[in-house]
Amino acid sequence: MVARVFYEVTTFYKQNQYKVTISTQQLAYITSIGTATPPNRFDQMSIAEFMANALHLDATGQRRLRALYRSTRIHHRYSVLADYGKEVGDFTFYPNTPDLEPFPTVSQRMDLYREHAVPLAEKAIRDCLIQRAVPIASITHLITVSCTGMYAPGPDIELIERLGLRTSTHRMAINFMGCYGAFNGMKAAVAIVKADPAAKVLMVCTELCTIHFQKKNEEDHLLANALFADGSAAILVEGEPEEGVPALEVAQFACEVLPEGNQDMAWHISDFGFEMKLTSRVPDVLKKGIHSVLDRVIAAQGIQRSEVALYAIHPGGRRILEVIEQVLGICACDNAPAYDVLRDYGNMSSVTVLFVLKNLWERHSEADGRWIFTSAFGPGLTAETALLRIKGV
Repeated sequence: MVARVFYEVTTFYKQNQYKVTISTQQLAYITSIGTATPPNRFDQMSIAEFMANALHLDATGQRRLRALYRSTRIHHRYSVLADYGKEVGDFTFYPNTPDLEPFPTVSQRMDLYREHAVPLAEKAIRDCLIQRAVPIASITHLITVSCTGMYAPGPDIELIERLGLRTSTHRMAINFMGCYGAFNGMKAAVAIVKADPAAKVLMVCTELCTIHFQKKNEEDHLLANALFADGSAAILVEGEPEEGVPALEVAQFACEVLPEGNQDMAWHISDFGFEMKLTSRVPDVLKKGIHSVLDRVIAAQGIQRSEVALYAIHPGGRRILEVIEQVLGICACDNAPAYDVLRDYGNMSSVTVLFVLKNLWERHSEADGRWIFTSAFGPGLTAETALLRIKGV
């Protein structure tokens, strides 16, 4: 039995017999991670040129914008839209007018989400299941996570049909929670397999951040346009993985709301798309709060801080990663998976931390028993964290 077993032995004399009580704690494991990106891959500075033209910046404004884009440490980003690599006259989504008017509405952007989100999610799920070689019919639950679009009947039902899942598959949708949404999906998946060890839970995060471009010159819009990208990632969570199957034990969760950052990171629906509010104060707010939540998740597991060897941090931005390193006392090399993902994909909201976790797991697949601290941040300001442990083959 894979579940950890705790023996509580109570002896007492009663009719010359001894009573032994045995209690068990069911565990949950991530047994596979799949990822997917849209076909359109753009150099970061090419996107900067698109934004500079769309915002009609003067020479000084263009220089500042290019400096901002270079400072992100992002080299490439992916989008379901081909327009970010084109010029006015060749656009297929944005109007072919100098000022991009009439600017796309929420309805038009949601049509785009409905067209692209499910195929991208399906691609990530198939990548996940191929690695684990799990029959589709064995999946018992499907959890979808997204903050960049929603409709009903939603992606969960479409995915059942496209993947050939049983129509009796249990479904759950986690929406509009921002970059930490994957943690809430994981919490739900873990709770399911702890209640039913035979369950096989698919969770898929899919974000199309680039369909919400806002042509505004304020700091938070400029920063959001410089960071966010599209992608999808799926995980399979099981209660008792097969012998010889590598896995990540999901041991503990802890979260913290940092109210002083309430106005520094937000996600609102406007008439012309979803608007991200993201100020330069976010790293400083996180700096005050991340230490306590790390200590709490470690204490809950009953391990020492020194036992945490690996880190999978959501790369909300370069400055956020640097602040987390200062607080945790780690170096950039310890944070290499996060920088790799930031460089190659940008910030894909809830999807991103799963890309980081996959990168880390591939680097350390043989590190049996080593503890991983993982964390992501979002509106609230909220810090979500988890402790995972590598189970080697």
